[in-house]
Amino acid sequence: MSLHKLCFFATLATIAAFAVIGRLNAPIKGFDVPTPNSRPAVFLPVQSKNAKDLGAGKLLVASRGLADPQFAKTVVLLVHYDAEGAVGLILNRRTDVPLSRVLDGFKAAKHLSDPVYLGGPVETPAVFALLQSPAKVEGAQHIFGAVYMISSKMLFEHTISARPDPSGFHVYLGYAGWTDDQLQKELQLGAWFIFQGDAGTVFNSDPDSLWPQMIQKTELKLAESGPAGADRPRAD
Repeated sequence: MSLHKLCFFATLATIAAFAVIGRLNAPIKGFDVPTPNSRPAVFLPVQSKNAKDLGAGKLLVASRGLADPQFAKTVVLLVHYDAEGAVGLILNRRTDVPLSRVLDGFKAAKHLSDPVYLGGPVETPAVFALLQSPAKVEGAQHIFGAVYMISSKMLFEHTISARPDPSGFHVYLGYAGWTDDQLQKELQLGAWFIFQGDAGTVFNSDPDSLWPQMIQKTELKLAESGPAGADRPRAD
């Protein structure tokens, strides 16, 4: 489906018109390579850097070498991906702005003090929400599993009036956008790791710890066999 035809992006400008996302200014730290006389290390297959694994519902985890301040140490949920480009929401940029201020046009949001997240540098006046629901949410964009994205005013009003559990309802200002070629180039440069999305990551209650946890998963390896008490490799 064409990106500009998707209903939930009808009010947004095309992502191709926006600035290029982060550049790398440092080499990516690689895994240890065993020497012929060493015991082989077994790596945990928890991530990918292959563009063919991109898709809605996947997570992009910024590498240590991604220094652009807009994307350094971020975890991004892709909410749309096709031949024209990708759209995502940054999961770990929580602000001090309460929902009541952002959704001041909704009576039901008047007393909501939960914080808003910065979803990305594109169209920051635009408001989106991710909702965890075991039942299908009519009018929402299904992302994966029980996770849906809300972007219409009517659905926002209906959802907020139902008083969703804050642990499964996050609101975002703006979004992150790439052309397909751009994101693939970023992957080739080692800017991102790709993970399968899961609700626990999307609605993590401690977003400041999210990137450190995810980047460690890219660096973990099983301890090499050896005598008890031997030094084990660790992730920084």
